[in-house]
Amino acid sequence: MEPEWVEHSIWWHLYPLGFLGADPTGADRTPGRTLADLVPWLDHAQELGCSGIALGPIFASSTHGYDTLDHFAIDERLGTEADFDTFVAACHERGLRIMLDGVFNHVGRQHPDLLAALEGGPQAPTAGMFALEWDEHGRASIGDFEGHDLLAALDHGSPQVRRLVTDVMTRWCAKGVDAWRLDAAYAVPADFWAGVLPAVREAHPEVYVVGEVIHGDYVDIVERSGMDAVTQYELWKAIWSGLEERNLYETAWTMGRHEELLDRFVPWTFVGNHDVTRIASQLSDERMLAHALLLLLTLGGTPAIYAGDEHAFRGVKEEREGGDDEIRPPFPDTPEGLSSLGEPTYHLHQELIGLRRRHPWLHRARHEQRHLANEQLLYVMSPREGATDDGSGGDDGQSRDGDDGAPGGERLVVALNLADDGAVLPADPEIAGLPVLAGQAEATEDGLLLPPLGWAVLG
Repeated sequence: MEPEWVEHSIWWHLYPLGFLGADPTGADRTPGRTLADLVPWLDHAQELGCSGIALGPIFASSTHGYDTLDHFAIDERLGTEADFDTFVAACHERGLRIMLDGVFNHVGRQHPDLLAALEGGPQAPTAGMFALEWDEHGRASIGDFEGHDLLAALDHGSPQVRRLVTDVMTRWCAKGVDAWRLDAAYAVPADFWAGVLPAVREAHPEVYVVGEVIHGDYVDIVERSGMDAVTQYELWKAIWSGLEERNLYETAWTMGRHEELLDRFVPWTFVGNHDVTRIASQLSDERMLAHALLLLLTLGGTPAIYAGDEHAFRGVKEEREGGDDEIRPPFPDTPEGLSSLGEPTYHLHQELIGLRRRHPWLHRARHEQRHLANEQLLYVMSPREGATDDGSGGDDGQSRDGDDGAPGGERLVVALNLADDGAVLPADPEIAGLPVLAGQAEATEDGLLLPPLGWAVLG
């Protein structure tokens, strides 16, 4: 069961090496801006409505951060451990939680333990840590990660690897980290995590752990591994694809799958991250950005906003060397350096994140579809049985407007129209009579009138 504080969490996710302008090739190791230079952005995240900062990889690595060289050291391109401490202190002063990216499936080919194993042969003290196959001449073939030969796979049957990961996670939790994203968790046996996470939680009971899982049986992975959640890639795909193709049947079908997951755990939800084409580039009609965000922030889950999406950044991921650079760009020194062109999208995020935070029961909420067509969808969100709201707004030190009180009987009605013309969505008089909390809608004799490419939340 996830920690109670997660119910109120909304994450601002950033990729530090790109954000701070470090050289992703690793050729230039000089620190320019450091992790301490993220501090001017914390108020931006908080004013957006987020309650946590999810960092991409920050440990010493050769290039892009996922080829780790030392899990116990900050990448020199991002500064020093003192810079990290400054960042942690500034986050906690603002009540912001911190998530680190745990890259524990593989390491870089220049990792000292791997080099020692290759030099020392199969009897070397570190040889058992890696997926190595030795020939009769004592030469090793190195197992890689999904064909990336610069990434050497760890052997997750090794007690040494289990101790390493446990030590890394507990060490950084002791430094103030609240949560972990487990990179490529789908490629690691679930029983490995089941052997690591209890020891981490014994030392840090409130730690939150989400695994990167793209395909597979999400529920089975969560329950066998002991992770709190996994990344909800099914919903991510159905949101942008359903909108782009104006096929809300696809979106609605996956919402049903999502509902089943929420019976067992609360997934990590998103419409953008450091590994995928930006949502503003996925959608050919920028007006649908609102619909994507509406779905993300009204459906159950633990939502994350990828830094820049709140200003409608564009960026296309390409399958080539350097193909991630466009979706991981440098940011200005401060938020004041952002273009004013993104302000309408920023304010939309504020509006819908604020709605979400005033209704924290949405974290586990159920949805009921009331109307579905290719270009229209109307659904009702209501608290899942056993949901509570003590009115405190969480423990993150951020205020909330509104007065939800106990969620019993409370509900939100969400309506989307993807058509270029206005549309009337059938709605019973009780729904049509609810006040509009966000967006635009008008009650008519026939139902709920939405403008072209319109949307609304009623409650």
